Amino acid sequence: MQIYNTLTRSKQEFIPLHAPHVGMYVCGPTVYGDAHLGHARPAITFDLLYRYLTHLGYKVRYVRNITDVGHLEHDADEGEDKIQKKARLEQLEPMEVVQYYLNRYHRDMEALNVLPPSIEPHASGHIIEQIEFIKKILAAGYAYESEGSVYFDVEKYARDFHYGKLSGRNIEELYAETRELDGQQEKRHSFDFALWKKASPEHIMHWPSPWSEGFPGWHLECSTMGTKYLGEQFDIHGGGMDLMFPHHEAEIAQSCAALGHDTVKYWMHNNMITIAGKKMGKSYGNFITLEQFFTGQHPLLSKPFTPMTIRFFILMAHYRSTVDFSSEALEAAEKGLARLTEAYTRLMKLQPAATSTVDVKGLRERCEEAMADDLNSPIVISHLFDSARAVNTVFDGKATLSQADLTELQQVWKLFVEDILGLRMNAGEAASGTQEAYKGAVDLLLNMRLDAKREKNWGLSDKIRNELTALGFNIKDTKDGFEWSL
Repeated sequence: MQIYNTLTRSKQEFIPLHAPHVGMYVCGPTVYGDAHLGHARPAITFDLLYRYLTHLGYKVRYVRNITDVGHLEHDADEGEDKIQKKARLEQLEPMEVVQYYLNRYHRDMEALNVLPPSIEPHASGHIIEQIEFIKKILAAGYAYESEGSVYFDVEKYARDFHYGKLSGRNIEELYAETRELDGQQEKRHSFDFALWKKASPEHIMHWPSPWSEGFPGWHLECSTMGTKYLGEQFDIHGGGMDLMFPHHEAEIAQSCAALGHDTVKYWMHNNMITIAGKKMGKSYGNFITLEQFFTGQHPLLSKPFTPMTIRFFILMAHYRSTVDFSSEALEAAEKGLARLTEAYTRLMKLQPAATSTVDVKGLRERCEEAMADDLNSPIVISHLFDSARAVNTVFDGKATLSQADLTELQQVWKLFVEDILGLRMNAGEAASGTQEAYKGAVDLLLNMRLDAKREKNWGLSDKIRNELTALGFNIKDTKDGFEWSL
């Protein structure tokens, strides 16, 4: 398996440090608002990686952090804590805000069929560990205390290590690009970043430390929790491309300063979701929440879209490519998913013949090759669509499949469609009790229509079909009865 390593800017063969065990750390959400499409992309990208590594036989410890302290409103070091601000505006305790939005995030992830991580640590639950990590950096001489806060000394670090090797920046560029900001006179340089911030009197999220009553810097949590749960060296660190600088660059610097060496072997970054060419995000005010997608309650949406349509839309593009959102693009994804679902349903209903008159061999190998080539999910989907043509030909009675070929085809589709791509079949949704009842109700109506046709009650037959069609159902009469999809 080859994956693109952002650190080396090349595809590399994936060789775990301690096979068959794999350590994977992914930056999770800052829980101060509902998840939007931009949050869905890294969740689905690294869920795909998690599923594929598990399929290959690796034992994956997947850590996805929750940022619930230290992410400030203006930049990494200045402004009000985002969660504290939300708590102040809504007159709630900060951890009430965290729990409310974390519950909603988990609900959205479950709807998208994103598997839960092995460990989901909170920054606020690891204050002691973060303080100890700062002590190591101070002892190594790469940080300094100033007025109760502790800052990372980027200039000194850059003399001993390669600062900027992930993002491609260097210390000279930082001198040219940054300026001294009001309120930051306590820093030696404006590009130094906080490891610990002294809390102002109005700041309600703070803890005791050797330097002041305060709170940890945003960048510190991932270095601390990554090494706590995965060790001083682990395999994969992932996240969105927007985190490459300064967040992940700061992580590398902190870890090297504290431990004397890199901690991460492979850095992986997914690209952005854009709207009209501009990154989707809360800071730009152009985001659409996942709940709005599911309900259709947004001016840019023509209709509601199911969680599986959202997942399929994201998987249709390679994780390192930009995806530009439009309602039309989602409608196209919805149609593609419906075609795939129909072929899957038909495949599972096929009966074997004595021999095969259509060639379906090699699908498993082609899909494996695409996944092993840096998780190329769009190519996997294209191979499945190619195979769907053969499935439909057999279903229509124009070709046959032997028992061996049919079993292999069914197993390959189940593996790649459901287990690896994570697409729930059965009208694209989970087979929950509600969905089963919903499916049963539609089947009941269409069976009533069949009875009406047998009795030549054409008025009732047409009424059932027309009203279901008006509600958005696609109904197809077959020699064995009917098929339907939404």
